[in-house]
Amino acid sequence: MTLRSLFWLYLVNFCRLLSQSFPPSPKWSADDIPDLSGRVIIVTGGNTGIGRETIKALLRRNAKVYMAARNEIKARNTIRELLQDTGKEAIFLKLDLASLESVREAAAEFKSKETELHVLFNNAGVMWPPLHQISADGYDLQFATNVMGTAFKYFAPNNKFLPLPGHFLLTHHLLGNLKAGAKSLPEKKSRIINTSSGTIYLTHRIEWDTLVDGPKRRGSSTEALYYQSKFANVLFSNELARRYGDDGIISISLNPGNIDSELLRHKPQIFKYLSPYILYSPTYGALTQLWAGTTPEAAACSGTFLAPWARIAHPNPCTDDLAVAKKLWEWLEEHTL
Repeated sequence: MTLRSLFWLYLVNFCRLLSQSFPPSPKWSADDIPDLSGRVIIVTGGNTGIGRETIKALLRRNAKVYMAARNEIKARNTIRELLQDTGKEAIFLKLDLASLESVREAAAEFKSKETELHVLFNNAGVMWPPLHQISADGYDLQFATNVMGTAFKYFAPNNKFLPLPGHFLLTHHLLGNLKAGAKSLPEKKSRIINTSSGTIYLTHRIEWDTLVDGPKRRGSSTEALYYQSKFANVLFSNELARRYGDDGIISISLNPGNIDSELLRHKPQIFKYLSPYILYSPTYGALTQLWAGTTPEAAACSGTFLAPWARIAHPNPCTDDLAVAKKLWEWLEEHTL
């Protein structure tokens, strides 16, 4: 790519990011969600922030919702709070994120209770952790958490990070349930909703040498590593749509908006002063993924990218590269399965 074409790419992408950072008032609300009786749904990272608001709205529309979370105490506290708010109780799914094996155990637990899954919200993520945080296997933390299926947890006193399961592996193990779920619905469609970010517009490629720790990764920044992980979310989502569309599986990626949530726990100090002007509440953040996961209109949006609030948007054009998407899928299979 020439410098001239790169300049125009970033100019167009910056304009798209800017427009999505200050979206118009929503024309759709959680009150517009249709009745979800009989629908089985999993939300990862559902005990706080956008995930919590997503589960609350789903419960109010009679869905059967599994809250996949690591911290059982926090999750059960949230479940009790949501029961008081909605009169409906979410189901805790233990995903304690202590090893790669735990994703298999979580999937097995779910399968022992349910044969069908109608919507999977791949919502959990991590943003801008300290650059030194890597896995015991040497993977970049943000790419591992947000894309691969391996996040990491710090254990004192031995100062090690142990691998944790995430979205690629979880999706892989639940594909059978999603296919069965599609067959059971009148529209014959199940859904995978992948929460990405507006930061996909701030990069144009995956730096493969930064995915494993080494000089190239250590010479990068935690912000750049986050951008490419969210860029990869869209590539992954689009590849899912291509590979499993014939099985009745819809895959949609989205920018939830600039949201004030625990995802920003590593944010720079300046965000504390700018937050009231540039960040929205998690209630707004849940809107786009709720629209994608529940509305009849979204059934026609497989392989698309959505912007705040519940609008079909132009993604970074580089996420349409079929060769890169195929390479990413093969890389993920090699490093996780």
